[in-house]
Amino acid sequence: MRKLVERTIEDGHVVRHAPARRSGRRVSVNDAESPLAWLRARGLVDARQFEAGERLRADYELAALGPRVTMRWDAAPAAQRRGGPPDGLDPTLAQISAKRRFDAAMAPLGGGLTDIAWRVICAGESMALAEKELAWPARTGRIVLTLALDRLADHYRLP
Repeated sequence: MRKLVERTIEDGHVVRHAPARRSGRRVSVNDAESPLAWLRARGLVDARQFEAGERLRADYELAALGPRVTMRWDAAPAAQRRGGPPDGLDPTLAQISAKRRFDAAMAPLGGGLTDIAWRVICAGESMALAEKELAWPARTGRIVLTLALDRLADHYRLP
């Protein structure tokens, strides 16, 4: 099932509720694709945990930490061809900043929690696949993931 929603990216963060003004980039996101959104839709993670996971995933994607499967063939934006960064932002600095935020968020999780958090939140693996790859018993991944999400929410100081 596809559930496309519009999101705005401002200052390197995904804004779930777009402000009235139209600043920042707009992207369409399929909420049904994320295993975390799947868990949220079924009430298996709460809103605080979901927001923490989405912040981590946004930094992961902005830092471009995922593997590339092909070469980029798109042309440079016109502002970059003229010699200046688009919107006054340096893409390299935004990527470095996102990498630092990602590393700072993952550090307090520790070994076991980092594994499941990265697999489900960032890599988009299903819970069943993550449990299988980590050689965990069935239905234990969700419990460990909720612990990781609670620590992430504490790190982000979410209410």
